[in-house]
Amino acid sequence: MAFMPLGIPLLRRVMQSGSKQAKYSILLQKSMTYKSAISLDTLYPNSSLKLATPAFTPNPDEKFTGHIPLNKVDIHYSASSGPGGQNVNKVHTKVDLRFKLDEADWIPTDIKQKMLEIHGKKLTKEGYLIIRSDTTRSQQLNLADCLRKLRVMIRNATFTESKPDPETEERIRQRHLKSARLRVSMKREEAYKRALKRPPTVVDL
Repeated sequence: MAFMPLGIPLLRRVMQSGSKQAKYSILLQKSMTYKSAISLDTLYPNSSLKLATPAFTPNPDEKFTGHIPLNKVDIHYSASSGPGGQNVNKVHTKVDLRFKLDEADWIPTDIKQKMLEIHGKKLTKEGYLIIRSDTTRSQQLNLADCLRKLRVMIRNATFTESKPDPETEERIRQRHLKSARLRVSMKREEAYKRALKRPPTVVDL
């Protein structure tokens, strides 16, 4: 079946040629030149499975645009734990993304300081911030999950909590005090109703 596309005339010329070596060489040459119309080179001519950071121009008006340079973080793959059959022992799908937070020049200084305050206890002795993911059985999906977690951590550090003015704080305090008094009065009323339902005792008589 592999030589059917060659056609009958070509087979006749091969059979009429001299030695067996010449026959095999002609057949091999013709079969190697055949390429399917749906091959990967045809469908995706510029595709590559290698991880690379695309060209990116940062926006000076934004503190963090979501761009994480992969060449400045360490990515390690290991065997994932949990159920998954024999595939768990064969494929390394667990992803560990780590980098030194104090040396990350691609994070603005103020955001870096905020992250040190929030996630300082999660750092290793060497100062590495480690983000892990083994939620799926795919390396690429787990890597995308690690990058998503890192983006969320950085974006959470970009927002600063705005403190209310003194008038708003006093209004909030009055509301809490009013709700506490209402709660106490309701409890007393319920206790008084329960006391009325009780039968009289010897002391009451």
